[in-house]
Order: sequence, then structure tokens, then C-alpha cells
Amino acid sequence: MTLFVNGEEIRDSLIQQEVERLRPDYERVFADQDPDEKDEQLLDWSKENVIERVLINQHAKNCGPAIPDTQVQLAFEEIKKNFGSSQQLHKEFGTDDEKEIKGHIELHLNVERILKNLYEDLPEPAEAEIMKFYNQNKEQFKSPEQVRVAHIVKHINGQTDEQAACSTIEKAQNELKNGAIFETLVTKYSDCPQNGGDLGYIAKGQMVEEFEDVAFNLAVNQISGIFRTRFGFHITKLYDRKPQVVRPLEQVKDHITDELKKQMQEKTIDDFVDRLKADAKIEEI
Repeated sequence: MTLFVNGEEIRDSLIQQEVERLRPDYERVFADQDPDEKDEQLLDWSKENVIERVLINQHAKNCGPAIPDTQVQLAFEEIKKNFGSSQQLHKEFGTDDEKEIKGHIELHLNVERILKNLYEDLPEPAEAEIMKFYNQNKEQFKSPEQVRVAHIVKHINGQTDEQAACSTIEKAQNELKNGAIFETLVTKYSDCPQNGGDLGYIAKGQMVEEFEDVAFNLAVNQISGIFRTRFGFHITKLYDRKPQVVRPLEQVKDHITDELKKQMQEKTIDDFVDRLKADAKIEEI
């Protein structure tokens, strides 16, 4: 069967291109779904996306004044800069006809203008909406637990083999047991003595897992034993710990405002497309 939107034939290749574009994210989100049902739904969603895109393009071709040639030419020159060769440019647009490429660019600029006009009259989110969003989504505004740590490290590399690195870090550990000051031993033994080995505050995910497993399980002012990571041997000291907290509204208000604006824009586009669909003739023959 062939799909037509307001009499315009939609090539099956366009729908298949959309299928492949959506597939990576779709496979990740719906990994547990039945394969046959998954493929059928992916095809339906892809077809729907193509129909919506065609409707918007059809509307843009028949709406408003033409985009000035100078603006199209300027956009064309900017796009050319993003491609290493003419062949890549032609492949992207599926044609080597410069006039046809400019036609695609003009249509894209017209669509952008239409969508911008839809957004122009949208109001700013109200304070009550911002507060409601904040209260309903506090989990995403949590500042993660952080620890401030320093370390003595002996790297294993072309200059220092494992045995030599281990021997050096053991000397540092023995001196610690005999009452030496940690920061003094950083200067004496560490391959990263800057700032007394102080790494500042770190959250989980910033360091390698082996390091975090030790650092986040120390008490304040506690010094670890020797442990190994992919970088070498370490001894670490915990200076301070900041618990996980919800950031105050003042710190995240701009982010919430942007998110609410984005939601309003998406709804405006959805409503616009729904109106186009209501007036469209969509058929499969």
C-alpha cells in the first residue's frame, strides 16, 4: 500500500529512514517488549512522524511571504562550511542540484519562521507553575553527596613498575603509622603533590569506582589503607563530607522556567499539527 498526504505520495524509503533514526532510542526504552509488537509500534510511530513532518512542510510552502534569496544564499554558504566536501553536502541533501538544495533550505527556513511565530505569544510561566513543578520534581534537584579528599598516589607506568610503586607507597604507609603528617608525605612521596594532594569535593561518578569505593566509606579525618586502581596505588584521606540535599528553588528557577517554556512550545506544536491533521486527507491506497 502507498501512503498519500493531501495527495502527496510518501515514499516508503522516507518512513524506513525514520525507523532507523528512531531505532537506537526505541530499542533501549522498549527492550523488554515482544519483538514483533516492538517492530510494529516502531513502524507506526515512524509513519506518524513522517506524516506530521510532511503536513508542516506542506503548510510552510503555502504560508506567508517567500524567504528572501539573500537569506537563503547566506544559509547555504553557512551549511557548506559544515561539510568537508561537495560530495558530503550532496549526500546529505540527496542531490547535487544546487537549486534543489536551496529549495530544501528555503523550506526549512520557512518552517522555522512558522514555529517561531507560534512561540511568540506564549506567556512566561507563572510563579505558581514554577513552584508546583519544583515541589513535584524535587528528586531531580538533589545535589549529590560529596566528599573532600586528598591522596598519595604512585602511578604505574613506563617510569615506575608495580613493584617499585608498591614499595614506595608502603614506605608512606609505615611513616603514617609512626605518626607522620599526611600532607607532608604527599609532598615527599606522591606523584601528584599539587595542593597537598587535595582533590577538592567530588561526587560519585567523577572518579574511578575503586577510588570512590574507598573514599566514600571513610569517616571525616580518617586515612585509608593502601588500595589499587587502574592508575596505581593510593592512600587517601577524607577531610569533609557534604550530604545529599535538595537545592533551593532560587538555584534551579531558571532551569524550571526553561523546562516549562519547552513544554508549552511542544504542546503548541502538537496542537498546531493536530489542526493540520484534522483538515488533511491522509490515505493508504
